[in-house]
Amino acid sequence: MDYKDLVRLAKSAMENAYVPYSKFRVGAALLTTDGLVFSGCNIENASFGGTNCAERTALFKAISEGSRKFSKIAIISDSKDYTYPCGICRQVLSEWGLDMEIIVANSNEEFRVHKLRDILPYAFTNENMEGRYISE
Repeated sequence: MDYKDLVRLAKSAMENAYVPYSKFRVGAALLTTDGLVFSGCNIENASFGGTNCAERTALFKAISEGSRKFSKIAIISDSKDYTYPCGICRQVLSEWGLDMEIIVANSNEEFRVHKLRDILPYAFTNENMEGRYISE
């Protein structure tokens, strides 16, 4: 699947966003290494802490369906600027590989492509925790 197709799927997912507070709709489309696509939108909540971003919605759907290997994710919003994942989403995505391609798009479906490691330098990963687990 090419970048443009993934951006279009993310834009379609954005249509389902529930954003009564921010009015900032975001969509994401996550591609697995075996060609499956999981989409997600942001879902707000009055408590704000219960809000979930589009990227994590797509990722959690994929994980809950048994996928564990991902190659790229496209992210888009209504903004004229490129929509990058927030810090929490970058950290959560890093659990699945810093070489994942991050496709950030704007409302015109123009996009840029980055590696996750480039937008999350010095990532905290399970490799950083080597030897720090409590043994039984």
